[in-house]
Amino acid sequence: MKFRAKIADAACLNHFTRVSCMVAKLARTCSLRIRPHTLNFILADSAAGGGVSMWCELPQENFFSEFQMEGVSEENNEIYVELTAENLSRALKTAQNARALKVKLTNKHFPCLTVSIELVSVSSSSRMVTHDIPVKVIPRKLWKNLQEPTVPDSDVSIYLPVLKTMKSVVEKMKNISNQLIIEANLNGDLNLKIETELVCVTTHFKDLGNPPSDVPVILASENESEDRSPEQMAEVQVDIRKFLQFLAGQQVNPTRGICNVVSHKMVHFDLLHEDVSLQYFIPAMS
Repeated sequence: MKFRAKIADAACLNHFTRVSCMVAKLARTCSLRIRPHTLNFILADSAAGGGVSMWCELPQENFFSEFQMEGVSEENNEIYVELTAENLSRALKTAQNARALKVKLTNKHFPCLTVSIELVSVSSSSRMVTHDIPVKVIPRKLWKNLQEPTVPDSDVSIYLPVLKTMKSVVEKMKNISNQLIIEANLNGDLNLKIETELVCVTTHFKDLGNPPSDVPVILASENESEDRSPEQMAEVQVDIRKFLQFLAGQQVNPTRGICNVVSHKMVHFDLLHEDVSLQYFIPAMS
């Protein structure tokens, strides 16, 4: 089992740093899946995580100038490790203005993801800074729990508004209630609503548009879309803190953002940050 890779391009390094920062805001610990063509940061649906799950995918060729890996075997050419996301994010933050970054799987009395950063000093001489990030190798019998989540048929899919605007709205709402109702319809309307015994507050987003049914991410059944009136709202009630954590993780507005509402069951967010895809699932509150 071997893995080593190198990033030599400054733009790729900054992008990779932003992705690691986003992952660290979304998950305290996560699994990293390394395959010949992709890297995945995974947060599996678990009671400890409150049922929230995440699937982030990076095409390695868009980031790394060198990439070598050997999985556990020829037929299972993959590596799964668990790490503290903040440790990786903190290490990469020291790579600003670096000449190059190397990352490899090492064993220093315990398994590590070793990040070596080549920094250029004022005198143009270079120096190396090395971070050893402890990881836990995940055995093959547990891999089945770390596969890409299946998206249930959604009742309504809608494009997201500017996430920064949503975040400022939800931050104010969280002072009033712990629960948030997300409503959407096929007319391009999205509502964020809180209800208590004393007050009901709703923020309306209009004319957001709905993705065409031939977009692969949309898995809503044709019958549901045909039977549903465009004005009819699909709604889901979620923990407002989990939704805010998702919004806080998005440092830049995505290239594309879609919200899929499965009435009273879950909300699924599908974001594309240039060439990095992020899927985030928040279950409904019982």
